[in-house]
Amino acid sequence: MIIGKKSGILLSRYSLLFAAIFILSGLEIAHAQDWVRTGTNLGAQKIRLAAANFKQTSNDPQSGSLKGAFDTTLFNDLQNAGIFDMVSKSMAPPLMPGSPQEINLPDWAAAPSNADMVVFGSLGVADGKVSVYGYLFDAKNQQTPQILGKQYSDNASVDNARAIAHRFADEIITRLGGVAGICETKIYFVSFRSGNKEIWVMDYDGENEHQITHLGSISLSPRVAPDNSRVAFSSLGKNGWSIRMYSLLLNRAVNFNSPGGTTISPAWSSDGSKLAFSSSHDGDSEIFTSDASGGGLHRVTAFRGPDVSPVWNPKTNAQIAWVSGRTGLPQIYIMDSDGANVQRMTDGGYATSPSWSPNGQFLAFAWNRKYGPGAPGGQDIYIMDVASKRWTQLTHDSGHNDFPSWSPDSRHIVFQREDGGATQIWTMLADGSEQHALTHGSANTMPNWSWK
Repeated sequence: MIIGKKSGILLSRYSLLFAAIFILSGLEIAHAQDWVRTGTNLGAQKIRLAAANFKQTSNDPQSGSLKGAFDTTLFNDLQNAGIFDMVSKSMAPPLMPGSPQEINLPDWAAAPSNADMVVFGSLGVADGKVSVYGYLFDAKNQQTPQILGKQYSDNASVDNARAIAHRFADEIITRLGGVAGICETKIYFVSFRSGNKEIWVMDYDGENEHQITHLGSISLSPRVAPDNSRVAFSSLGKNGWSIRMYSLLLNRAVNFNSPGGTTISPAWSSDGSKLAFSSSHDGDSEIFTSDASGGGLHRVTAFRGPDVSPVWNPKTNAQIAWVSGRTGLPQIYIMDSDGANVQRMTDGGYATSPSWSPNGQFLAFAWNRKYGPGAPGGQDIYIMDVASKRWTQLTHDSGHNDFPSWSPDSRHIVFQREDGGATQIWTMLADGSEQHALTHGSANTMPNWSWK
């Protein structure tokens, strides 16, 4: 086929137009991600950080396994932070420096490591105790390179070696990232692995899972108190759905004056003084608040249609986001904590499960924007800037996603994903990158990230 000169020019113009549209679309997506990264402190240039394997300083039989657990946990913690460009262990100099006297910083600053910062130290076991000396050095500063120097000691066990690694990683992340690290935080969730839906807890990285409640019923929506002393959750009992309280200090249930009717979806204010929840105490499902023991009950909403899933603005405790069906399909709304100044945030579809970021800037939620018979939509996790109502989609074409919950540093989100009939807990950075599963096997749902 022969194309004339004029036709060729037109085709070239169309090609340029399509290319421009493609580039502008990419820029729009990049711009959407930019405001997310800026607001979550993920947008700064990443620090190139090397984490050397720690030097073993004892011959105790436990030393090898404890050092292996420590090295792996520390590297993974720093990699998970989202603010470092981690140097691969294969690019690190072969020697393991155990002390400041043993490190050759020019080796780490040079190719192939090209490290800005170096983490190193030693680990030993003696008399049933594990001792760790950890250092953070500036590889480009030959005169005064030391930024951190820490010493830790605990009973010798793999769990304690991991805990020390978490603690040291948090020290590094806080010093270099400007926001407290999350490596010592916990994630509470619902699991069916015991044959009943009970409340469980695990470390932020999915390790150390263990069961909290043993009620032999259905327990949902765990929410841990800001001081980590109690977990509030919804539970099905002989009188229907109510809110129950479990003390993590006493390891037993404690009293909570749950109102009558179907009462579900508790949420703590960030000062720990109040709870918000949904209750049909007065007939219709409405949002109520109470003090931490269930007293001082106050109804906040009064509109026909279900009102559920409240969550406080943790920055101010002056606003509540929640889900309302007052216009038909559920949508996300925000209001003042006394019920005034109601604003609808989502503009259609089927929106549920709001979670307010600790810095007060964002809402994360589950949203099927094309909900309806035959619609090609899917339920994904979205993030919205509260002030501007700008939103961006974080998950794409990967199962049925729900129940997002923010980490206390506002840089990570944990959520549940149902894919292929299995429901597991997943985590990602708040810009949607670095998605990976934390749980495997059975059914694990409704995660809630601890406050600290």
